Amino acid sequence: MQDWLTVHEGSAPLVIGLPHTGTDIPAAIEARMTSGWLARKDADWWVDRLYDFAVHMGATLVRTGVSRSVIDVNRDPSGVSLYPGMTTTGLCPTETFDGEPLYRAGQEPDAAEIAERRATWFDPYHAALQSQLDRLRINGPVVLYDAHSIRSVVPRLFEGELPQFNIGDNDGVTCAGDLTQAVEAACAISGDSLVVNGRFKGGWTTRHYGRPETDVHAIQMELADRGYILDPVGKVSPDNWPSPYEPERAEPMRRHLRRVLTACIAFAESQR
Repeated sequence: MQDWLTVHEGSAPLVIGLPHTGTDIPAAIEARMTSGWLARKDADWWVDRLYDFAVHMGATLVRTGVSRSVIDVNRDPSGVSLYPGMTTTGLCPTETFDGEPLYRAGQEPDAAEIAERRATWFDPYHAALQSQLDRLRINGPVVLYDAHSIRSVVPRLFEGELPQFNIGDNDGVTCAGDLTQAVEAACAISGDSLVVNGRFKGGWTTRHYGRPETDVHAIQMELADRGYILDPVGKVSPDNWPSPYEPERAEPMRRHLRRVLTACIAFAESQR
């Protein structure tokens, strides 16, 4: 196993993907970038810590430590936009969510470098995901839960404040309706805002693997990060972002997410 790729194997019918929690950037790539902080700005900060309880529930976790600014393993490798007509970032992003350039002029990766990055990081990450799904699917249906977070306010990507829980199943395609309903109900208990298939309907991972007819039910959870850390106040800068992870502040969200993952496991087991 590569040192940038972490796989924890569990026995429950649940695989959790952690595609955007990494912050590692090879020195040769970072030297071409405008700022190390900008290059890490859009990470799903602390999501791996937020879900670390899942190993005790028997879940399998697959995580890449490589920054999404190097390669985004949740984007279509062909380059096709997941959200046509809407602002989004690509397989090897060249700008932040806020539109700031990630590379110095003329230093952006070309097609050959993008292909090399895909072979080095994207393909092994997805091979690991596929391997774990295949391992667990031998015994029946399995849930793939893709875990994400984002700042509550990103005007370039969406209007206003994002709901706390953003559940995506690509308009009912990637998993059974019963699973989506169970996840929605588990979130609703929190009393916080939620939406199903709003701004975030599920990235490439959810759409690629989610095939209920083959016993893989994929669902994405995009959290507004205010649920477990402080959102930046005013202009986002190195002085206020990322906010530190504070266990006491995060604990209520962890309880909500434990309920969500319990619902995922119960759904899969009910189908076996």
